[in-house]
Amino acid sequence: MTPVHDMGGVAGYGPVEPEPDEPVFHAGWEKRVLALHVDLGATGVWSLDEFRLARERLAPHDYLDRSYYDTALAALERLATGHGLVGPDELAAGRSLRTGGPPPRPLSATAVADALRRGRPSARAAPRPARFSAGDTVRAIDTDPGPGRHTRLPGYVRGRAGVVTAVHGCHAFPDARAHGRGDDPQWLYSVRFRGRELWGPGADPTLSVSIDAFEPYLESAR
Repeated sequence: MTPVHDMGGVAGYGPVEPEPDEPVFHAGWEKRVLALHVDLGATGVWSLDEFRLARERLAPHDYLDRSYYDTALAALERLATGHGLVGPDELAAGRSLRTGGPPPRPLSATAVADALRRGRPSARAAPRPARFSAGDTVRAIDTDPGPGRHTRLPGYVRGRAGVVTAVHGCHAFPDARAHGRGDDPQWLYSVRFRGRELWGPGADPTLSVSIDAFEPYLESAR
């Protein structure tokens, strides 16, 4: 079944209501969560895709009841304990109970802004020619990733036809990296879907939605 975090195009959650003049952080602890995320991510102990998967594996009621930074904190706790950086007893105590070594490749304070700006480039050498070109009609595969599996293919486009509008080269494949299977480079495309293709004849005829989709998500619709 589709994980609870895949909420795009799903009815029943109410409208998106932007907060006027929303602050960057609503509480001081959120700053600390972001700092932990950036610093621990820079060590290379886990990938961004592993971090996303850790959030997605929260129980549905837990995921929906938590705020953005609260789910991030839960994911960091899961990853830190899973990789042996901290023990569950230390999390419960709120302090270190054992002497540990320094993390690999620590991130200096002066490097934080640059790390946030650059991210971690995902472009990789192409192992094979691209299967699709701009202008091709494709269909997103209608396959559920299965419980506990990571994918960047939104549920609302599965089984729907669209048109390739751009080819972005080869990139590390999130579905593989999230599960520790290496980069597995795959071609990445922008695909435009008509609103009525996604939501039926009652949708706004002028509406279209574009997503970036990896090659394994697509098949020819000719």
